[in-house]
Amino acid sequence: MEVDGRGPRLVLVHGFTQNRNCWGPIGTDLARDHEVVRLDAPGHGESSAVHAALHTGAGLMADRGGHATYLGYSMGARFVLHLALEQPDLVAGLVLVGGTAGIEDASARAERKRADAANADRLERDGLDAFLDAWLAQPMFAGLPESVQFRDQRATNTVEGLATSLRQAGTGSQEPSWSRLPALDMPTLVVAGADDAKFAAEAARLTAAIGSNATMALISGAGHTAHLERPDEFLAALRAWLSDHDL
Repeated sequence: MEVDGRGPRLVLVHGFTQNRNCWGPIGTDLARDHEVVRLDAPGHGESSAVHAALHTGAGLMADRGGHATYLGYSMGARFVLHLALEQPDLVAGLVLVGGTAGIEDASARAERKRADAANADRLERDGLDAFLDAWLAQPMFAGLPESVQFRDQRATNTVEGLATSLRQAGTGSQEPSWSRLPALDMPTLVVAGADDAKFAAEAARLTAAIGSNATMALISGAGHTAHLERPDEFLAALRAWLSDHDL
């Protein structure tokens, strides 16, 4: 965990294969007027030896982050969504970037769980470097500039930590929570890259399911890593939302 800045607390939770040092200009900019807490998710960074599913991991994050606005990207979005549903009193505001409330179809969810397990097996067989090469070569990361791929930071993770994260906290292991979303009453910002068709659709659905306290922001010219591909546009949308809700 690292803490920078002073002001209202913002807790940042990264995506799969990243760690707390993979926020680029986002954390630095926000620390100008916020207390920014950057956490390592279970199986990542200094938490590589921590093995936890979404429910347990969300509780661990709550213990470290306390009362705050929680911002999560991709896997991190799934963690902080879980936290908001289980401990809403700790969540002053919620920001979901490239997130989902889960796969509802049981057969599709089981297939994704098998795919997550197969990726974990491949990671253990081929090693971290080869896995990262394949992971970052996916079409969903095509718009991610090399300067913010954070390959060196990702390489500090461990095979065991990442493999366990896939098996325990992958999308296939996420119990769908769409029916619970109307219970969220904190201000919520749902973000996706406009070029990320799958997660732009998820963002629209999340926003509609949560209700009037949810705002959607599509970042033009960006894919799945919208906050790193278009940081200025992302920060403009985030800061406007934070200001509107005094967060």
